[in-house]
Amino acid sequence: MRVLELSFKKEDGKGAKIVVANAREDITSEEVKTVMEGIISKNIFAPSGMNLAQVEGAKVIITQEQDLNLA
Repeated sequence: MRVLELSFKKEDGKGAKIVVANAREDITSEEVKTVMEGIISKNIFAPSGMNLAQVEGAKVIITQEQDLNLA
């Protein structure tokens, strides 16, 4: 599974994250930055009543599962 984690700084200086499941394999840094800036400029989210104020970073987290044979 590929998860995109977007990190922001809120108006109060504390951090906030938005996690997007099933991120595209071909997503680019430019696309992510543009979306994050759009989220901030439109005040789409206000965690704990605080608007997002600054882009801090983003990363793709890839997890793998492996079933274990317990027989």
